[in-house]
Amino acid sequence: MPVRLHHVGPVIIDVVMEVDGVPAPGGGSFASSARTLPGGGFNVVSAATRAGMEVEYAGAHGSGPNGDLVRSALRDEGVKAVHPPRPTDTGFCVVLVDPSAERTFVTHLGAEMDLPLTDLRGLRPLAGDFVYTVGYSLLPGERAEDLVTWIGGLSPDVRLVLDPAPVVGMIPDAILDRVLPRVDVLSLSAAEAATLTGTSDRMPAVTALTERVGGVVVLRIGAEGCLVAAPGSAPVHVPGFDVEAVDTNGAGDAHVGVFVAALATGEEVVPAARRANAAAALAVTRKGPATAPTAEEVEAFLQDRGR
Repeated sequence: MPVRLHHVGPVIIDVVMEVDGVPAPGGGSFASSARTLPGGGFNVVSAATRAGMEVEYAGAHGSGPNGDLVRSALRDEGVKAVHPPRPTDTGFCVVLVDPSAERTFVTHLGAEMDLPLTDLRGLRPLAGDFVYTVGYSLLPGERAEDLVTWIGGLSPDVRLVLDPAPVVGMIPDAILDRVLPRVDVLSLSAAEAATLTGTSDRMPAVTALTERVGGVVVLRIGAEGCLVAAPGSAPVHVPGFDVEAVDTNGAGDAHVGVFVAALATGEEVVPAARRANAAAALAVTRKGPATAPTAEEVEAFLQDRGR
């Protein structure tokens, strides 16, 4: 049976606006374009699926128009939504993309946060499968406690992937102390690593994280690629690729989705990181959150770059 990814994080809707600049407090701005697209956890789902991995969406979703859009997008990717819709609608995120391709988020949470322990216990990840979650699901509240309880009961043969997300500073230390030792893949940005470790110096940050995490640490550093550290080994810099970025929204998600899909095929950590770097590089050349490439596109890109 193929290795599967069980995504228990939130899929939401992104309202993506291109602006000349993010307005100052009390100011305003006009958007040159606006699009409403599935985002959040959908970016990871689509990245792993396009990389050839079997994925199921085991998170919550709403019954309104946003939820309808989420389910339609999942169907288009060939991904099953495990749970029935909740009575409220899926939340959304306003994404402002400036001329440097940097993005700024404002999020309104919704039905995707309603994932009780009873639903989680209905999931059946098998030995070798991956479970993915994100920092938003660990924010203070009853559902975070449910998720942490369920994670604590996972078989040791099921591999846990965590992306702590920009909200990592809002996750209680008591929650992180329970989850991080169980994590098999921690994928995060340099800013998130600095929040977790108290240092912006990347190498010491990665080293500090390996002491708290049970598995591999992947510190994403944009166009520079990433740092990876497996248990008991020194961090390794895996270089990125020089491309002309037009939208960095979803690049980190493309990275983690493709990295996990590569691990699922038995690839070693460094080659998997190189493949993930290529996927992220391709993703930032396209506008929109869910812009992860296919496995064939990544392979062609790597061959073209001689790696």
